[in-house]
Amino acid sequence: MFEELSSRMEGVLKTLRGQGKLTEKNIDDSLRQVRRALLEADVNFRVAREFIDKVKEKALGQGVLKSLTPGQQMIGAVHEELIALMGEQAVGISLVETPPTIIMMVGLQGSGKTTASGKLARMMRKEGRRPILVAADVYRPAAIQQLQVLGEQIDVPVFTIKGSKDPVTICTVATTQAAQQYHDVVIIDTAGRLHIDDEMMQELGRIQNVVHPHEILLVLDGMTGQDAVNVAETFNQQLSIDGCILTKMDGDARGGAALSIRHVTQKPIKFIGVGEKMEALEPFHPDRMASRILGMGDVVSLVERAHATIDMEEAQKLEEKLRKQSFDLEDFRTQLQQVSKMGSMQELLEMMPGVNKKALENVDMDENAIGHMEAILNSMTRNERQRPNIINGSRRRRIARGSGTTVQEVNQLLKQYNMMQKMMKQFNRLGKLGKLGNGMMPF
Repeated sequence: MFEELSSRMEGVLKTLRGQGKLTEKNIDDSLRQVRRALLEADVNFRVAREFIDKVKEKALGQGVLKSLTPGQQMIGAVHEELIALMGEQAVGISLVETPPTIIMMVGLQGSGKTTASGKLARMMRKEGRRPILVAADVYRPAAIQQLQVLGEQIDVPVFTIKGSKDPVTICTVATTQAAQQYHDVVIIDTAGRLHIDDEMMQELGRIQNVVHPHEILLVLDGMTGQDAVNVAETFNQQLSIDGCILTKMDGDARGGAALSIRHVTQKPIKFIGVGEKMEALEPFHPDRMASRILGMGDVVSLVERAHATIDMEEAQKLEEKLRKQSFDLEDFRTQLQQVSKMGSMQELLEMMPGVNKKALENVDMDENAIGHMEAILNSMTRNERQRPNIINGSRRRRIARGSGTTVQEVNQLLKQYNMMQKMMKQFNRLGKLGKLGNGMMPF
């Protein structure tokens, strides 16, 4: 996400660091390259032009501050305008005082609307709500079944009327029953088309007029770039949307849609999809995203992700075991599973400030490594995980066969475990184990 734009921005701003002061000439030279970077990232040309004008005005108006280098001054101006461009602050779902809150999901076919509906329902459930999903896409084959499968995965009920081909009736009955059954959030998955047409818009208008949704969220495929901006503009004109969800952002290195939609529609991006898993939906924070684009990291999101995915009670138990030096391969497996939930190593490293993205390109990070380690640990018996010292040569060969790996990989895992054990003993002797915090492994 934003990989190309971030790389170009960092390169442009780096050239300013060697300058003695900001002048109109070096500002113009830098902003010309920034504009080119924005256009190559598929940012709307009007948005790019206005962005450059505002940054130039701000940079020239700053004067020369002795405490800041020209590069720092320009980064500050670009950072501020990026935040303003994307909407200043995060905007969530506006829940009503008298439930249920009705959320109508709209968008074109293939944008990831049904999956986004499930992800949003999961997020609501995690927050202590009682959501219900409504299968109102009666046209796309298996759309209802897809929503039902997602509902089972996240333990959220799915409402449908078997055999009904009238989405307005389905939505009307669903919202009535939801109130009776004490569901406080209703998420309606409406039908899409391959392109915008009058028939789809009329149907969405009828549903809107009958159920009076409190939020209309437009789901857009972030990888379609400028097309997503055009779709957003049309839907907003027809339905007056309340916000957008950008999906597949993990697969788009340009990210131009995220920089254009807020400016063009004047409606916020509320969430972004950053993966296929049901937990891969994040609130959109303009300030954090601006920091990531400029290579400044995103520590807040990293910490939030850790708290959301890591079982703190389990982590405390692990820390206690580390203190007592009773940490076995069973605990090692638990720790690996928790780390893998946080995302890919590449993604986590990019959230850390000061990490050189160019350097990361040359680092061979095997994203399957944790999966291989888990397979090896799962191939062991419980007794072997609790007493690693009994794993002899024949057991190693059996473990390798069972996990689809090699004896060398099994040996490597055991070597890593033994090294970690030695490290823990040293930390215990020095009294520094507590500083590692919450039982997390010192990878």
